[in-house]
Amino acid sequence: MSGGKGYDVIIMGAGAAGLMCAAAAGQRGRRVLVIDHAPEPGKKILISGGGRCNFTNIDSAPDRYLSENPHFARSALSRYTPQDFLELVERHGIAWHEKTLGQLFCDGSARQIVAMLLDECARGGAEVACGVTIGAIDHADGLFRLATSRGEAAAPALVIATGGPSIPKMGATGFAYEVARRFGLKVVQPRPALVPLTLSAEEALFRDLSGVSTPVVARCGKAAFREAALFTHRGLSGPAVLQISSYWRHGEAIGIDFLPDRKGDWLLAAKRERPKAGLRAILDEALPHRLAVALGERLGIAGDLGTIADRVLAQAQARLADWQLVPSGSEGFAKAEVTAGGISTAGLSSRTMEAKAVPGLYAIGEAVDVTGWLGGYNFQWAWASASAAGQAV
Repeated sequence: MSGGKGYDVIIMGAGAAGLMCAAAAGQRGRRVLVIDHAPEPGKKILISGGGRCNFTNIDSAPDRYLSENPHFARSALSRYTPQDFLELVERHGIAWHEKTLGQLFCDGSARQIVAMLLDECARGGAEVACGVTIGAIDHADGLFRLATSRGEAAAPALVIATGGPSIPKMGATGFAYEVARRFGLKVVQPRPALVPLTLSAEEALFRDLSGVSTPVVARCGKAAFREAALFTHRGLSGPAVLQISSYWRHGEAIGIDFLPDRKGDWLLAAKRERPKAGLRAILDEALPHRLAVALGERLGIAGDLGTIADRVLAQAQARLADWQLVPSGSEGFAKAEVTAGGISTAGLSSRTMEAKAVPGLYAIGEAVDVTGWLGGYNFQWAWASASAAGQAV
């Protein structure tokens, strides 16, 4: 690691965004140093997608990202698309497949994506230094100077790519926010996103369903997702719940439609067609048995359908279509796949990711207040924001 003016760009963080930015900048002739405190690069990439890396989503669009400025991501996403990344993957001979809902995965291992990014960094001559801790960061005379465990490094451009605090067991911290605040950038309160939700003791009936999974529509505010929900010993998880968790705020209710395929007055129709059937038997045909029993108990409707007033059945039907639950909390950053919030986009250029008030300082990837849906969207933001900065530094 050389000191002084040995580099044009220093990138803090050797994850998806940092490596992508290093490759883009290096291949433009910039002298690039990437620093990471982890012993190896791309640790979160390696665990993603069950070890197969859900590296992008072909349906990526700005409306699938949360931010205080919902338009901020538009520029970068439009200039580096899922197709652009897919072409890079194919150029490296990495076999891939599409799962549900536009999600693209490696056929083999997530290690192929890390190797590809390191190859691209090497093509541009970027130096990747892992196991390096950063101390003081100063900015004077047009240079950012970093005191590190391997000596001083300096460059006219500094990129914050250290992500958010989600999954701390992987070494994740709030370092990005400390650096941002050091240079006067605002930080939108970080919170866990794509995270399981917990239920209180009053909802213990549902916590007793641990391991049961069923397709639902989960709603919070104007957001709605149709995917599977999974009951856990602490509350709710599964793709539908992880998605809605990004929109949920403490104290709010979420609504669950347990029978999204049942339309119209299906319960009244069942009463006419099978008056001697009980409600639990009807639910048992459409839902996992343990869930059907639990919902039946909560609804408290006994007897044959033919003996139950239409009004009572209509109320039961409405409740099954929008079952209100108020989560007690979430499982926190330890179980969150990503962080919502982060470095405020108000202080950044949407075209270059450069800080408006601090020339030469950039922020990309999960460190920024842009959070994608589950299913490859956050990787696409990493690639797109990194490409934008890599073309600008």
